[in-house]
Amino acid sequence: MMGRLLRGLTQADAGLAALALALMAVIPLVEILSRPLMGKGIDNAPVVVQHLGLLMAMSGAIAAERFGHLTSLGVMVPRLYALGQFGAAVVCGVLAWASGALVFSEMSAEQMLAYGMPVWWFQATMPVGFALLGLKLGARCSQQMGAKFLFALSAPVLGAFLAYSLDGEALPLWPWVIGLVLMLSFGAPIFAVLGGLALALFWQDGLPLASVALSHYQITVNPSLPALPLFTLAGLIFARTGAAQRLGAVFMTLFGGGVSGTVIAATVLCSCFTAFTGGSGVTILALGGLLLPLLRQAGYPEQRSISLVTSASALGVLLAPSVPLIMYAIIARVPINTMFLAGLVPAVVMVLCLLVFGGYLKRLPMAVAPAALDQRTKEQRTTERLRTVLWRAKWEMMAPWVAIGSLVSGWATPTESAALTVIYAVLTQSLVHRELTGRMLMTCLSHCAQVIGGVMLILGMALGLTNYLVDAGIPDLAIEAVQGLTQNKYVFLLALNVFLFAAGALMEIYAAIVVLVPLLLPLATSYGIDPVHFGIIFLANMEMGFLCPPAGMNIYFASAVFGQPLRAVATSVLPALLAIFVGTLLISWLPLLATALPTWMAQGW
Repeated sequence: MMGRLLRGLTQADAGLAALALALMAVIPLVEILSRPLMGKGIDNAPVVVQHLGLLMAMSGAIAAERFGHLTSLGVMVPRLYALGQFGAAVVCGVLAWASGALVFSEMSAEQMLAYGMPVWWFQATMPVGFALLGLKLGARCSQQMGAKFLFALSAPVLGAFLAYSLDGEALPLWPWVIGLVLMLSFGAPIFAVLGGLALALFWQDGLPLASVALSHYQITVNPSLPALPLFTLAGLIFARTGAAQRLGAVFMTLFGGGVSGTVIAATVLCSCFTAFTGGSGVTILALGGLLLPLLRQAGYPEQRSISLVTSASALGVLLAPSVPLIMYAIIARVPINTMFLAGLVPAVVMVLCLLVFGGYLKRLPMAVAPAALDQRTKEQRTTERLRTVLWRAKWEMMAPWVAIGSLVSGWATPTESAALTVIYAVLTQSLVHRELTGRMLMTCLSHCAQVIGGVMLILGMALGLTNYLVDAGIPDLAIEAVQGLTQNKYVFLLALNVFLFAAGALMEIYAAIVVLVPLLLPLATSYGIDPVHFGIIFLANMEMGFLCPPAGMNIYFASAVFGQPLRAVATSVLPALLAIFVGTLLISWLPLLATALPTWMAQGW
């Protein structure tokens, strides 16, 4: 009965998340079309889309848990896995109670959202969602049905009881910190650890726990945030169809054959694909099976080929419309189109550094000597081949212009630009190429909602932690402490890069953006560093974090896709880490690489 109850509660999670995500794409499109036809947009449409994002995030997070997609740092003590899940379920119970307190306060305020709908209708998804997450995490504590039922109920109820009994009480911090560290090592999801730490800090000072729930609500309904799932959805559609193969053929032909041409093509393709799909892991999954045989056929060693694909997939973070790039713009309150322009030149620098300093362009013997051809014949064949592959991939090649052009030109808002890109991807892949079926689209919607739902949990909890640290004056204390050590800008930049490198290896990228940017940005600006420049430095360092255990997910993806031991993959990317660090230092000490293009565009060249 318990199993049927849990399945019944979660069967609709993916469908509800997919529906909310689909509406988030359709409503901005209608908004775009209505402006020239009716002279105005749809009343309150942006607000509705934002709150649909909250619904999508919570239902997507539940689906992510069902499919095992909630991010963790792995299980360091497998025997105590159940204890980690029980602790996470308790945290969910506390969050459910705190979210409920927020909802009740909104009910008393009677604030209306739009079209007669109260705000609390959407906010109610938080206590319901956290309660369901607590039930599901608790059920993972045992395989026996009776024990599963007991843990599923007792863990979140215990958390809610603790919150009810002790909310407003000043509790000691250190037992909670020790417990959360142990939870993390036992395989608890990252959001539960971050949320638990935020709750513990508020509890320590006797502050209302609803503040953490309020932070989660604020980040999920941020006006620019719907662009994240929509751009990710567009990328997933391209990744699941034949777009990857068509783009691969273009880049391979464009950069020529042989070892060097294939290496450059693979690097550029991986970087661009990561920017559009929103995740380097998706790039490894989508392109790994395509690029590895091509590199080996060109005579490139297998281990270095794996290293190249793994490391190059991390470089797309600086290219528009990268999700981390958008996330930084939201947190730092920098225009998204400015960050899009700022990342272009540094992305080229990082690619060049990877190829040169990483040693991937080192001349190697060809596996098979190519047949001798007349130079004119070779050029003619290359031109014909390029013309053919460009024609086949014309719709995919136009996608960046749809996404970035509509935004930079001011014709569309970030959300509208992302929605337009989604519709473009759906139409081209379903009607033109006839590769996107209805079932495949539903799969893309569901998978995107799961990924973004898990990310939004991390972001919400991280923002709660950040808000506490900012209110406690931690950024001001950091400025005083660091400036007392050195007044030299370049010494500070070196120390900043070392710190961010370590943070990238230990923290999930979205948590790092939400927690560290509000703390470090005031410190950077005190040294005269432009927020746009700081953002590029920050994200470039996060690229290294993708390649460093325990948080370096590229290592785990590559190990699974290529069937290589984790240690072998981690060792193979060491030259790439050095190359990316060199590139990051260049970007740090040459700010014009990041700021020149946005400045020139703002001045009309």
